[in-house]
Amino acid sequence: MTTDINKRLIQLRARRTGMSTGMEAFAKAGSVFDSITEDAAGPESWEIRGTATQQWTKYTIGAMEAVGKTYTKVSLATADRVADQLRGRLAAAGIKVEFKLQGSVPLDVHIKRVSDVDLLTIRTDFLTYSSNGVKARLGKYGNSSDTSSERVLATLRTQVELDLPEAFPAADVDKSGAKAVKISGGSLQRSVDVVPAHWLDTEPYQLSEREEDRGVRIYNKKTGETIKNQPFLHIHLIGSRCNLIQGGLRKAIRLCKSVKADSDRDIQLSSFDITSIMYHADVNALRAGQFTDLAVLAETQRHLDALWKDQARAEKLLVPDGSRRIFDAPEKRNWLGLLSKEIDELLSNVYMEIEPGRRSPNQTLDVKRSLVQATAI
Repeated sequence: MTTDINKRLIQLRARRTGMSTGMEAFAKAGSVFDSITEDAAGPESWEIRGTATQQWTKYTIGAMEAVGKTYTKVSLATADRVADQLRGRLAAAGIKVEFKLQGSVPLDVHIKRVSDVDLLTIRTDFLTYSSNGVKARLGKYGNSSDTSSERVLATLRTQVELDLPEAFPAADVDKSGAKAVKISGGSLQRSVDVVPAHWLDTEPYQLSEREEDRGVRIYNKKTGETIKNQPFLHIHLIGSRCNLIQGGLRKAIRLCKSVKADSDRDIQLSSFDITSIMYHADVNALRAGQFTDLAVLAETQRHLDALWKDQARAEKLLVPDGSRRIFDAPEKRNWLGLLSKEIDELLSNVYMEIEPGRRSPNQTLDVKRSLVQATAI
């Protein structure tokens, strides 16, 4: 963790509001508040909480706050623009589609004002299904198609790659991604990752007909394979658990993602991995986040530290939809250790700001955590 809290606060505000984040701006700024530019928003709520000396505390609170609704609306509107252009163009090519969002933005755990938006572009004229589902066993799906997921999605991917440059000639279109075509720049205020897919009717979906139970298959251009994914179940599980505890889970996820973004350490856990890790935190401890944000920091530190110390338990944890283990590669354990260390240091810095001059840096993490958990700002 960088020990320069001014730098870290500037990076946080830049990410959240679009303020210039260059080191030149940082060098000219006496403090984070001196560096606010004319086109940036005024102070956010986290910037005016606590005392002037509680800079690490301010950072912690800001790191877990949701990005402003106005900024998020722009992200959603940009995705809608791309969808509107693709819908007609794909229809003209004989391909019927519908659009859904996946990822951090619809889940509200994004940490950037200008977060990329994942736009699932789903063919509606082709699907696959579980043969063990109730509808399949009743013969509701009719005759099998003579084509394949790979062929159908390869065609969709090719057409998307043709249509996007024509729809947005001033934008940059990156066709090199395995699963998505990225469009950015020009008149677009956000980058949009267009992900070709088709529906997959799982056994649970055939019984419930709830969208969260429905899967998709997405196309990997580099391998020619299709991959099962359940993005709506992931969003549903995380969102439902978080709503039950009044927002604490989303705060913990944003906190970890922000700390990773600002870290000098090479932490390569994905947003999906971080979200999955924090899904297994103590929900009763996170529930206290509705009364004091620092309780979320305390539980995040405890949870990551416990997983780091208990490798056997960590290796058993599954992603929320149960499709795989979270720590499915050996390097992920190392990245967990780096993230845990970052949060340990953040907890210690916040601890030292509670009644400054009366705290010993030599206290155990358990003692520090207990005080931080009980402190309201």
